[in-house]
This record gives sequence, structure tokens and C-alpha cells, in this order.
Amino acid sequence: MSTLNDLLTTRVIELECAAADGRCKVDFCWIALGSEGRFEQTLNTDQDNGIIFEVPDGSGPDRVRQSLLPIARRINEALDACGFPLCKGNIMASNPELCLSLDEWKGKFAKWIDQGDPQSLLNATIFFDFRALFGQSDLAEKLRLWLAKQAESNSRFLYQMAANALRNRPPLGLVRDFTVGEGHTLDLKLNGITPFVDAARIFSLATGVVQTGTLQRLRQTAAPLRLPAADVEAWCGSFLFIQLLRLRLHHEQIEAGLPMNNKVDPDHLNDLDRRILKEAFRQARKLQTHLALNYNL
Repeated sequence: MSTLNDLLTTRVIELECAAADGRCKVDFCWIALGSEGRFEQTLNTDQDNGIIFEVPDGSGPDRVRQSLLPIARRINEALDACGFPLCKGNIMASNPELCLSLDEWKGKFAKWIDQGDPQSLLNATIFFDFRALFGQSDLAEKLRLWLAKQAESNSRFLYQMAANALRNRPPLGLVRDFTVGEGHTLDLKLNGITPFVDAARIFSLATGVVQTGTLQRLRQTAAPLRLPAADVEAWCGSFLFIQLLRLRLHHEQIEAGLPMNNKVDPDHLNDLDRRILKEAFRQARKLQTHLALNYNL
């Protein structure tokens, strides 16, 4: 899914840059954020993107930004026309706050790490999963290496990220039955996928791993964090199973003409899927136990 989305997005950017007829003369990198940055999109997705640009000699960031924003706006609108809805939170490259020079991005990230307030921690869960999608990928690589060094050396920030992640628990009761929410449903994204994603992000920031995908992060941090290999593979398998359920749920909702969401009634699952989902949630709880132990939470 993410591969197809990448190809379409890249082609849209190419066409819009060509249509700019020479007005796009600055080196820039279009970055994907959130689930797109992790290469983990499903059918139910919107746009999360930004721009990193270089400031040519004799120019300034504001001047470069003003030249890129009209192009970014057309790209966002074209992607919307292709079926990628505009982000309701305006997390898009056409937002002047997200069309920044490399130094400006560093300043923004440094502020979030330094402050560690709830909004900064929320921003980190979205923006720290960035990856280069088009253009000068070395700009994204420089930002990634800088971020890895900054986060790895800030134990207070990592502690806050871990404490924040542990507020979201897998929906299992004391007797291992599902704890359902409104409408007798489970949120496969919030309570299913997110515990794996959040823990993997923190592990990667703590060890300097630069990969953005959840599976790569879990596997590449296993050795430095001394995580049991069998546990890591169980976490990866659980993550993939819940993602598969989400994709199937979205397909069924489309077929039924219903708006897509991530909420499933466990009574509508067959016995095998229910058992595997319970085990996947148990693995998420086990992963969170490792995270809590790492930060004495």
C-alpha cells in the first residue's frame, strides 16, 4: 500500500514541479510523516508531509519558503484529487510551519525535546517518523542523524516519551478477555497498533537507530537493548496481524459503503482471529512491560 502511495505521490510532485516552469529552483526534500513516514499506511489515510529546503547563498529562509509554498499547495491539492484527503490538522507541506530550512527543523525538534510538554510529545510521535520521499534526500538524512544524537543523549525526554506511551494500554482485562469501548468495539489503531509503534520509536531514539518502520526499529534495537529475539519476533508478528485486520476491516467498510474507521466488534471476528488478536494484545502488554522496566515506570 505504502509503495503505491509513494509512487503516486512522487509522480504528482514531479508533474507539479515541471508545471512550475523553472520557478522551483531551490534544493528541497519532500518528507513523509506519521504512518506514511513509517511506511505503514492503510486504506484509511490522509496526508502528513512537509518540506526541508536549503537556503542558497545570498537568500534567506523566508524568501525560499515563499517560493515553495505555492508549489506545495498545488501538490497537496493534487494529492487530494487523487484520493489522499487533506489533513484536518494541517500537517502538510503547504503549511508555512512545516516548510522549513534544515536549521529551522532542527530548532523545532530541539524545542520539543527540551520542553517535553504534552503537545511537544504528541508532535514527536508524528514528526520524528519522517523519511525522505522526493528530492534532496541528504537533507532528511542530516536531520535524522542530528535527531538521533539529540534524543539519544536526553534521558529525561525519553523517560517522558515512555511515560506518555504507557498511558495507552492494550484492551485486555484481568482474565485476558477483551475490554471493549463504545459500541462494543476495539480500536485496532489506538489500542492495537500504537503500543508497538510507540515502543519501537522510543527504542530507536534511545539507541540511535535511524530506521522509521516499526518492524525495522524493533529488530535493530534488539541487540543494543538486549531484547530476547523470540520476543521481538512475536511483537513483529503481532503488529503485522493487527495491521492485516485493519486492512480487512477497511476493505469490508468500503464494500458496505460505510465510512472507514479502525473500530471492530470482537464478536464479529471468527474464533481463530479472536484468539490470535488476544495473543497479539498480550504481546503488546509484554512489550510495554519491557519499556516500563527500561525507564523505571
